[in-house]
Amino acid sequence: MEENKAAIALESVSKNYRMGNVRVQALSKIYLTVERGERIAIIGPSGSGKSTLLNIMGLLDKPTSGRVFFNGKSVERMGVDEASAIRRDHVGFVFQQFHLIPWLNATENVEIPMAIAEVSGSARRVRARKLLESVGLGHRLNHKPSEMSGGEQQRVAIARALANKPSVIMADEPTGNVDSRTGIEIAELLKNVCEAGKVTLIFVTHNFDLVNVLAQREILLRDGTIAKEVRA
Repeated sequence: MEENKAAIALESVSKNYRMGNVRVQALSKIYLTVERGERIAIIGPSGSGKSTLLNIMGLLDKPTSGRVFFNGKSVERMGVDEASAIRRDHVGFVFQQFHLIPWLNATENVEIPMAIAEVSGSARRVRARKLLESVGLGHRLNHKPSEMSGGEQQRVAIARALANKPSVIMADEPTGNVDSRTGIEIAELLKNVCEAGKVTLIFVTHNFDLVNVLAQREILLRDGTIAKEVRA
């Protein structure tokens, strides 16, 4: 297949690592198609390959074998610069460990992806403020991470992920460092922003409350293979 119009498609994707003299197979012959605007949960026990799969779909890692398509383009044919540009312009990342710059305030943290994309300073500030307002942080524009709760920091991280108007958001345990009530609020927020912008969402989680709120489809990984798919 030379082209696939889905948001992301994987064809027989495998990933191996070497640990000393031992070869570890993290993924084995994964076939998966993610439609544009779809919300997918990747679940499974620790060590099942969830984060490896997410990293390959987000172009942070390459498969050992198989093919990956992003918005219809074969990733294996992309150079390093093109893959980097796609990550910058089309993918927003949300992680468990917020990864905010501690000496920057909320607005400045959200501006970072836009600065990398060479958006002008004035345009960056306007969009950062609008994004922070959209995630309920209009009153925290000038606060640094240490002055915010975990839930507020994750909202900043979501706003930052949306900075360059991505078509896909990749989230790795996005509620892992917040309490259960805040986790539901984060789930509802992610659902709303994805529906409003028709953004594809792929997330790894152990939190079934998050799955119940967000997912349209669940992918259960076990030992590096897809054991089951369930549609909501």
